[in-house]
Amino acid sequence: MCKVDFLICGAQKCGTTALDFYLRQHPLLCFPSKKELHYFDDDAVFAGGIPDYAAYHAWFAPEARHRLLGETTPIYLYKPEVMPRIRAYNPDMKLIAVLRHPVDRAYSHWNMFRARGENVVGFREALEQELAIMAAPENSDASGYTCIRRGLYAQQLTRLWHHFPREQTLILRHERLLAQPEAVLARVCDFLGMPRLQGITARRVHAYPYPEPMAEADRRLLLDCFRQDTEQLQSLLAWDCSAWLA
Repeated sequence: MCKVDFLICGAQKCGTTALDFYLRQHPLLCFPSKKELHYFDDDAVFAGGIPDYAAYHAWFAPEARHRLLGETTPIYLYKPEVMPRIRAYNPDMKLIAVLRHPVDRAYSHWNMFRARGENVVGFREALEQELAIMAAPENSDASGYTCIRRGLYAQQLTRLWHHFPREQTLILRHERLLAQPEAVLARVCDFLGMPRLQGITARRVHAYPYPEPMAEADRRLLLDCFRQDTEQLQSLLAWDCSAWLA
């Protein structure tokens, strides 16, 4: 076990914490003590070219029973520079992503910052600021709010598949992870080539009430923002995304 074998790479606010929680119960999987190592998105680590991966591996303490190493950092799917770094590290890496209704994901994203006390603007203003950034010629994925851009899943998956074959990726639906965790985990274990987990008890992780529901005008704005990407996602994954478009 000289390299990390799989990553839960995205998307943020889509159930990655719950999936991480479930998989940590698997006796054959070794996870680091810390969720979200943020190794492959740390520009300083890669500033000098190919890094010494010892600092990354130091997070893992595999035991004799462990068969695979894995970690969860949901920003990996989003940042364009990350996948080439992962491929250079391990071209056989298996990558798992969970996708959620992009409108709901966007509001959850903003509320996460609100709960942390990091919000300085309201939700609508955050969306308008981001749309202005996206419309600018010097558009940067690293700048400003990313409530919208992180929900453009088709763009991110297309980029992922440019660096990794589709058979090394598993794309899951957030709503099915919530409703049928045992069935979803069976798919994950099969994908990883591991025995299936038994007796899973559903658990909500990082679920908290919002102070108020999303305004209908904001929902309509976001539906328009995501429509083209979601339609493309339907074709890419052969998913029925009608509920995401309604």
